[in-house]
Amino acid sequence: MTSRCERFAQVELVHDACAITGESPTWSEREQRLYWIDFEEPALHRFDPSSGEDERWVMPCQIGAFALCRSGEILAALRLGLARISLSVGGFTSLNALPYNPLTHRFNEGKCDAHGRFWFGAKYDWFGAKYDPLPSATDARNASAAGPLSGAAPVHFLAHGQALRPAAASAVIANGMAWSPDNRIMYVADTPTRTVTAFDFDTESGALSSPRVFAHFEQSDGKPDGAAVDSEGFYWCALYGGGRIVRIAPDGTISREIRLPVSQPTMCAFGDADYRSLYITTASQGVSKQLEPHAGGIFRCRPGVEGRPPNLFADEAPS
Repeated sequence: MTSRCERFAQVELVHDACAITGESPTWSEREQRLYWIDFEEPALHRFDPSSGEDERWVMPCQIGAFALCRSGEILAALRLGLARISLSVGGFTSLNALPYNPLTHRFNEGKCDAHGRFWFGAKYDWFGAKYDPLPSATDARNASAAGPLSGAAPVHFLAHGQALRPAAASAVIANGMAWSPDNRIMYVADTPTRTVTAFDFDTESGALSSPRVFAHFEQSDGKPDGAAVDSEGFYWCALYGGGRIVRIAPDGTISREIRLPVSQPTMCAFGDADYRSLYITTASQGVSKQLEPHAGGIFRCRPGVEGRPPNLFADEAPS
């Protein structure tokens, strides 16, 4: 996929985080701060753009995604399962068993829909990360005997007080989850295939139907990673390895791109009080610091369009 129209916004480095894999920027309207994670550190962070202060909470194992909750707590998708975290008191409660084999997969991205359900996908990760506890020799032999899988795993979603449910979408590396402003379309990217798929979305049940290719990228473009949808229904997609964010119209054509001073953007999200700033997390893994001294940093630009507040996990009824 190539861009028909290139326009550039001024991009500024707001936090030189040096993250290995910075991900999941999420604006907290309540706190006026940006939450984000580093997969590999592994830690959850909270960044204050007004002061430049960045707080962090180290996780017990890899954190692939999280959601802000209506209660003010955090729902975290960890290598060993979903957990509820209270940052104010330091509480940590395991919630659900894994829907994947942790020897082969880990959570990779998650977001909430308008009903407050938490959607998350996985990444095929064959012994690709350290976690605690480490697999036993027996577990390793059993997994090895089963042989490497194709890697694709279903996307799941969780409603408060209910069991995990698989959805009619799967990916080798799930990314790019987002919804159209009218909540009738859900987008899911599969990074290795460089494809973003659009589904018809039933808001009441969460059912997905009518999958179709929304966008496909060539190898030279980079790979689709995290994404956001603005108030006009355009899909903003980070192209990992491509060094840019692209804005894709509802008909699948690229209308704009924003070039970055780093090659590995991972996700973008709208924030600040007016939701007209686009925050961008990036990764430094495998990148030369001499060539990209700010890889792993958090960037921001003002693209001239308004975004939307993130949906919160519905662990409490709306006030």
